[in-house]
Amino acid sequence: MRTLVLNAGYEPLAVISFRRALVLVLTGKASVIAEDYEDPVVGPGSILSRPSVILLHRYVRLPYTKAAQVSRRGVLRRDGHRCGYCGKAASTVDHIQPRSRGGADSWENLVACCLRCNNVKGNHTPSEMGWKLKTSPQPPRSGFWQLKELDKPLADWSPFLGVETAA
Repeated sequence: MRTLVLNAGYEPLAVISFRRALVLVLTGKASVIAEDYEDPVVGPGSILSRPSVILLHRYVRLPYTKAAQVSRRGVLRRDGHRCGYCGKAASTVDHIQPRSRGGADSWENLVACCLRCNNVKGNHTPSEMGWKLKTSPQPPRSGFWQLKELDKPLADWSPFLGVETAA
């Protein structure tokens, strides 16, 4: 069982084992926000529910110095699996400035795209097609991009994750 750790600002910090979460809660360093009652932890003197989300009592600032590496998965997650041109469900990534015209593999030049828009756009720029992007693509700035466990979050975690993290 995995446990989501939130800092005092309700930002996802890490995903840890339920044992480590219990230690943090029992030592007073964290409090339980959501728990799993179906599979309790039976100890010699008590029965405890398994924590699925805990909140640290001290604020832990996330370091943003390390830039997130560009990846297809990251671009799709950043854009919420929505096409940057039409807004429908996206399954591919498109270069705004095509690679054949010197476009780079960067957060600012990649956008999530549906198959239809990707095929229609082809080797053109959005301005040549008369299209406008729904949002301007930017690099992600939070630490949850480093957490691979958030690709398939547990159902208990969804109220604590922003819309952009749900994949």
